Amino acid sequence: MKIKIINTSTHKLPHYETGASAGMDLRANITENVILEPLARAIIPTGLFLELPIGFEAQVRPRSGLAAKKGITVLNAPGTVDADYRGEVGVILVNLSNESFTIENGERIAQMVIAKHERADWEEVEVLSETDRGAGGFGSTGVK
Repeated sequence: MKIKIINTSTHKLPHYETGASAGMDLRANITENVILEPLARAIIPTGLFLELPIGFEAQVRPRSGLAAKKGITVLNAPGTVDADYRGEVGVILVNLSNESFTIENGERIAQMVIAKHERADWEEVEVLSETDRGAGGFGSTGVK
């Protein structure tokens, strides 16, 4: 699929690292390092502007290595870039570790997955169909 993109950063366009990759890395586009203190959050610009086709979204997700090794994750994971949004893609990062983390220009801070989505039309009813689970909520399907 072709997606129109404006790249105002000094970095190459997001790309798939392998033939089976679902996501493309997003890089910080900053003029000065950003120090993310423990439990702090910041919106990090990417310098990217997208024109997605209707029926698709760009999902902004954490990078697993950054989350596992440094405790840095995307706060609203997955973040959604809607097809009608034309502003700069920003990444809301949060530091869940006990140490400060420095974000440098060009650092890979998140990944972006392009995903098809559906739109729902609600049908109001008085009763829902029965299931074995019923109204069982969190943890109701067992622990093993």
